[in-house]
Amino acid sequence: MPEQEKGVTQTVSPADSTAATRKPSAKEREWEKKTLQPTLEKSPERLPDFTTVSGHSIRRLYTEADLTGWDKERELGHPGEPPYTRGIHATMYRGRLWTMRQFAGFGTAEDTNQRFRYLLARGQTGLSVAFDLPTLMGYDSDHPLSEGEVGKCGVAISSLADMEVLFDKIPLGNVTTSMTINSPAAVVWAMYLAVAEKQGADWKTISGTIQNDILKEYIAQKEYIYPPEPSMRLVIDTFEFGVKHTPKFNSISISGYHIREAGSTAIQELAFTLRDGMEYVEWGLRRGMDVNDFFEEIAKYRAARRIWQKAVRERYKSQNPRSWALRFHSQTAGCSLTAQQPYNNVVRTAIQALAAVLGGTQSLHTNSLDEAWALPTEFAATIALRTQQILAHETGVTNTVDPLGGSYFVEALTNEVERGAWEYVERIDAMGGMVPAIERGYPQREIAEASYRYQLALDHKEKIIVGVNEYAADEKPLEILQIDETVAHRQAGRLRKLRAERSKEEVARRLNALRRAAEGKENLMPPIYEAVKAYATLGEICDAMRDVFGTYEEVAIT
Repeated sequence: MPEQEKGVTQTVSPADSTAATRKPSAKEREWEKKTLQPTLEKSPERLPDFTTVSGHSIRRLYTEADLTGWDKERELGHPGEPPYTRGIHATMYRGRLWTMRQFAGFGTAEDTNQRFRYLLARGQTGLSVAFDLPTLMGYDSDHPLSEGEVGKCGVAISSLADMEVLFDKIPLGNVTTSMTINSPAAVVWAMYLAVAEKQGADWKTISGTIQNDILKEYIAQKEYIYPPEPSMRLVIDTFEFGVKHTPKFNSISISGYHIREAGSTAIQELAFTLRDGMEYVEWGLRRGMDVNDFFEEIAKYRAARRIWQKAVRERYKSQNPRSWALRFHSQTAGCSLTAQQPYNNVVRTAIQALAAVLGGTQSLHTNSLDEAWALPTEFAATIALRTQQILAHETGVTNTVDPLGGSYFVEALTNEVERGAWEYVERIDAMGGMVPAIERGYPQREIAEASYRYQLALDHKEKIIVGVNEYAADEKPLEILQIDETVAHRQAGRLRKLRAERSKEEVARRLNALRRAAEGKENLMPPIYEAVKAYATLGEICDAMRDVFGTYEEVAIT
């Protein structure tokens, strides 16, 4: 949108000084009259209305009048104490920096193993595995539906043999690993645990995370296999198994990233993500388990901690302060990366990473500049990692805890985000929870409408994306990482060899045991683990459960 024309008089609108919820001081009113109004008469502001990415109006000045009724001790508190608005640790990054965990995976297990070791050698402090589409959908690399997708958007993992290669010469007892896998999460986690066992690592001490957040698949990512009810059973099965056998391994990581990437607002992202989390808690309780925009993004993280501690403490009556503290991993926004002028993406990623750090993240992935085109090259991945290292060591933002705490703008926006999120939670509660809401298409519809509104704003240049709808320029082609079809051929050959060498009888026995367990009510992790150790493939194990559970069909949201 063009700047306001010279000579057009602007005035101080009531929203700025006399809104019902604001009681500006006499000094602020005097400033508006003596300083602001003459300035606007001489030089109007660039836009008639300034908003966050999510469309919330931003006042030109924030003062104590925007925090009417705000209780500093109740809503801000101190770091390491409820409501955790200022962070979950008393010293935050003064004590320990966030984990630098770059998302990586492409081609075969050998290819990704080399990339992992490359990143670890350059200072990365944790691993994060990206899987290809066939793996995410529970298909082997040689399945007809896998054609053209093997190794393209992540690493191809079809069996325990692949997982053994993936972590070759990487001691799992010494590194934390995050795996972004959802519908087949139980199977892939079983493979990881089997590798850890073969390496001699103690399950009681290994640490890491499986995403395992199936609800957001129905809402946004769409990489689901089974209907919601059996899918939730699998999630809770991993919870139970993890509590008993892997106390330091997180058996779920509730993801808002995919919801935001699908086009949601920040408030929708926060609300749907945390309500997903509440749904998992409620299903666990039923099973009998114990429950013990830049500034807008910062506000989102702060509000998330406050909402979670209130929900766990008051809604679910947890008595354990450790369960009140929300821990989260952050990833910069893939949907903000542009194919046009891709080096601008370095700046976008740096700003988003700074927002995550100022919001108090526990670990962080910074996207690479070329990800709008392809999986990152080593050059691009290194720049992304260096971005985090520069933030950690050269900016000074790690030298104090919650450096923006107490800002009138940040605190007012945190309150607004929290209010908006709770409103969504209450609507979903009224529908009977997140699973019924998903089955009605409610969160899917809300996200689609928000995405449409945002695209209209881009089309009308109400929001500017540099190099896309403004400041375009001719460019040289970018050198990108190429994944060719030899990856699929190598994977198919590996699978043929595996099937020829393993015990067919043992595989059949383990798969039949899994089917029987799925037909009953027992925890499915033990039979899945036994099938994995027999070298049953990912597709075979998922098919055994498809035989019992069926598959999910998307609901219409029109």
